[in-house]
Amino acid sequence: MEDLYQILGVPRDASQADIKKAYRQLVRQYHPDTHQGDAAAEEKFKKINAAYSVIGDPEKRARYDQFGSADSSPFGGGGGFNGGFGDLFGDLFEQVFGGGGGMGGFGRRADPNAPRGGANLEMSLRVTLLEAANGTTRNLEIPNQDKCDTCGGSGAKPGTKPKTCDTCGGRGQVESMARTPFGQFVSLNACPKCGGTGKIIEEPCEKCGGGGVVRKVHKVEVKIPAGVETGTRLRVTGEGELGVNGGPKGDLFLVLDVARHEKFERDGGDLHTYLTLSYPQAVLGATVEVETLIDGREKVGVPAGTEHGRVLKIKGKGMPRLRGARGRGDLYAHVLINIPTKLTDKQRGIIESLAKEMGDTVEHKEEGLFDKVKKAVLG
Repeated sequence: MEDLYQILGVPRDASQADIKKAYRQLVRQYHPDTHQGDAAAEEKFKKINAAYSVIGDPEKRARYDQFGSADSSPFGGGGGFNGGFGDLFGDLFEQVFGGGGGMGGFGRRADPNAPRGGANLEMSLRVTLLEAANGTTRNLEIPNQDKCDTCGGSGAKPGTKPKTCDTCGGRGQVESMARTPFGQFVSLNACPKCGGTGKIIEEPCEKCGGGGVVRKVHKVEVKIPAGVETGTRLRVTGEGELGVNGGPKGDLFLVLDVARHEKFERDGGDLHTYLTLSYPQAVLGATVEVETLIDGREKVGVPAGTEHGRVLKIKGKGMPRLRGARGRGDLYAHVLINIPTKLTDKQRGIIESLAKEMGDTVEHKEEGLFDKVKKAVLG
């Protein structure tokens, strides 16, 4: 018997979350809808589901780890009971009540010709901070499935039609008989000839290879609401993969990535920026203009004695709130004091006088001979 952990490609000490993740990846990889007519992929798909039905269930997994079977009875999975009491009573409930028995965990297979919804798609989309603030519209090209325009989605070569499977009669299922000490029972399995589809395509369409679908680039206009942030997921209904047997198309999920801005940093609904003040403005106070992301330049009062690093709050000038929430966040301006590196003689004299008045010791640079000559020549 093939090891169930090896089938899912996980170690025996894997967590339930890791097992579930591996199972989902393998299901997408080997799903019959993407491997139509591939018997090996279909068999692999069956093994994956069978393995997950055991080790994906903590109780069954514990019995499997202890006894090598999901059935903890001393008969294990072999002997005259053909798979243990669980499978036995599962078949019994299916035969008598027409559905799955809670003891066996196996229900009647779904109708292979029933409509099934298409798979969802997910893609990332980068927007600027300004686009996230104002909202925008993007025209995207989405590669997804569409009906083959050569065969009309039938999968058969033009001029031919799929035939009803003569093994299962179009049901996609076949019955198998099993004799047990409790009597004769019937179980249902996917038809080995048609793979559970109920149809046989003798002459496949050359364009789609018999799958009935082709991949096309579909253009779609997407409206991005104001206030989105990195990680926001937007659903675009009906822009996923094609449904099966007339089922609805899946959806497209856009995962947004908001690019960093050179002047503003975002913190939820709030924005942060820098405001550079001169030394006199910081000391004496002033009214200055602060650049906002959306509203242009905003006048702000700077209190006298404002220190380097102080934060000034400009209310309501941040990011809009997403999904109908009222109002906007705030803008925080972090103050930087600009220290001039070049001074005129007059400016230096004024600052030296201020330092003397305040009793501060500063470095006084004496004018050298070269400076005096240069000053006399150049005026």
